[in-house]
Amino acid sequence: MPTALVLGGYGLIGSACCRALAADGFQITGLGRSERAAHSSGLDQDWIIRDLCEITVEEWRSILKNFDVVVNAAGALQDGPDDNLDEIHAALLRRICEALGDRSRFIQISAAGVSLDASTEFFRSKARGDKHVAQSGQDWVILRPTLVLAPDAYGGTGLLRGAAALPGVLPRILPDSKIQTIHIDDLASSVVAAAKGEIASGAILDITSSDTHSLPDLTRAVRRWQGFPDARIEIPVPGFLLRLTGRIADLSGRLGWRSPMRSTALAALRDGVQGNPEPARAAGLPEPRSLTATLASLPSTRQERLYARLYFALPFSIVALSIFWIFSGLMALAQPSQAASVLTTADLPRAAVWAVVLGGAAADILLGVAVLWRRWCRTAALGMILLSSSYLLGGALFAPDLWADPLGPMIKVIPGIFLVLIVWLGVEDR
Repeated sequence: MPTALVLGGYGLIGSACCRALAADGFQITGLGRSERAAHSSGLDQDWIIRDLCEITVEEWRSILKNFDVVVNAAGALQDGPDDNLDEIHAALLRRICEALGDRSRFIQISAAGVSLDASTEFFRSKARGDKHVAQSGQDWVILRPTLVLAPDAYGGTGLLRGAAALPGVLPRILPDSKIQTIHIDDLASSVVAAAKGEIASGAILDITSSDTHSLPDLTRAVRRWQGFPDARIEIPVPGFLLRLTGRIADLSGRLGWRSPMRSTALAALRDGVQGNPEPARAAGLPEPRSLTATLASLPSTRQERLYARLYFALPFSIVALSIFWIFSGLMALAQPSQAASVLTTADLPRAAVWAVVLGGAAADILLGVAVLWRRWCRTAALGMILLSSSYLLGGALFAPDLWADPLGPMIKVIPGIFLVLIVWLGVEDR
């Protein structure tokens, strides 16, 4: 049985490659840095849990000698706390090519439109990695897909679903951009063909459908596929607002959030996502599905529509919680005597009252800041639930009159807890 190693095997493209290769008789091993993501991928295969960028040439030699085919589906959109584009897209490829033996075929999944002088570091670093592969002298194939559409929503395709599902309105973004797409299964089939030697070594192929669409047309097609009625109004999104959105998303990237609205993604959309399908046809690959056929083959279910409707609710909920908790703490610090007066009717020592007021204010601010940090978001949400519950319990024990207050300060804590719970459930660990 032929063996295959898939780098980034639990990602959107990597997992599809693992399934397609396994279905064609390959024994699969995935490689990635997150054990949690590997085991939650649903893939019944072996795993190597390592940070790809920390593996040395000697270690790669030891790993790669066991495989007939190596597929690189690892990548990142933009530099961030956990991502270094040059390391992931270029330096990693240089080390692998140095370690790769004559026995293995290397399949590089790159991106359509890469070049050394591209407008973004994503495409430039991908091009540098492709260059390392092309100059390696090994048995290799480079596949460059356009926008990948799949049953799973991730990154840009998740954003596309969310934008298409906005109630009653449709944002008209970058109307001059031209986009081509590829069904995830058509891309995975191309990887299988390359793994079986049906594509000649040294081939560089764009994997894309032939039809081209503007971004607004693509969004309308996704909306129809989701089953929503046509938007009552289309709202043009001006360039300055897109640039501002990109800067805000870049800031969120520094906090660990891999937003698909970061400046790199917006620049890629502005430049267009296009490829040339002719070389793939000449290589004997089947004609990929058109956008219409792709959407027709993907399930549009109730959970798909629910996900799309709630796409923007999660980030706005996180921001709203952060603002609420930070300002709640700051208001208590700004008026500590007034905050302490709530507990003066309780039979508590003065020192305990002030400890509760100042400690609670500090905890509110700390949790409000921590929930913005990707790594700490779920922990902070859990802390908010516990602290809110302690406020309810403390109020019942030491200030029961607050429960009868006509403004309902205690009652209003309860829906806040459920909002935090939704955030805790909605943010996935990787």
